Amino acid sequence: MRILMIGDVVGRPGRLCLRDMLPRIIENYRIDFIIANGENLASGTGFNEKTAQEVFTYGVDVLTMGNHVWDKKEALEYIEKENRIVRPANYPPGTPGSGSRIFLCGEVKVGVLNISGRVFMPALDCPFRSALQEISVLKKETSVVIVDFHAEATSEKIAMGRFLDGKVSAVLGTHTHVQTADERIFAGGTAYITDVGMTGPYESILGIEPEIIIRKFITQLPARFEVAKGETYQFNGVIVEIDSETGLALKIERFSDLHEL
Repeated sequence: MRILMIGDVVGRPGRLCLRDMLPRIIENYRIDFIIANGENLASGTGFNEKTAQEVFTYGVDVLTMGNHVWDKKEALEYIEKENRIVRPANYPPGTPGSGSRIFLCGEVKVGVLNISGRVFMPALDCPFRSALQEISVLKKETSVVIVDFHAEATSEKIAMGRFLDGKVSAVLGTHTHVQTADERIFAGGTAYITDVGMTGPYESILGIEPEIIIRKFITQLPARFEVAKGETYQFNGVIVEIDSETGLALKIERFSDLHEL
């Protein structure tokens, strides 16, 4: 089976990019299942029911999250009733939503796990121990398990990939919004990339208007972030081909394209 993981979808530009590009990508690459990181869906930070439902209509099967998952108050209630959303599993017990879920793709069950890093990130529970706990539950039902590791530090991401090699189908990094060129399959059969990248405005700094970010760096004053405008959008993702019987990765391919609205 072929699974498409889409890098952090930023605001309306990212959503429009999915609307316009996903049908062609699904057809050309024969995609079976689609995961997208959606923690920046609504105005570039957080998500709500309207934006989540929009991208589901475009063909996304699952939305994973990250440190911006609670930026919109509506998310606290909505995440409890929407089973197609997975938030970081290493939030403390009692947090709304679920950190992993199993989805049906044809006759194949796909486990999706979301984990947040701790280096330069909020101090959550140990991502490594949390991942093992969640994986042990998922593997009782399926051998196909995809991990979205939402983390800042390259070292922590690579460590997670090595730690889970042979235990999951893929460890795919998100959060930095910059696609890395280190996709590979580890010796144990786990596909890996440090960061899938970003889907949203191309002429931007991580999806935000460049002038705002530059001014914040220069002045060190608070700034209200605004999603960048423009007519050129980028689509970043990776396609992982998986043996549905063993759950091991056969191939991982980076995907990056520009779209003019």
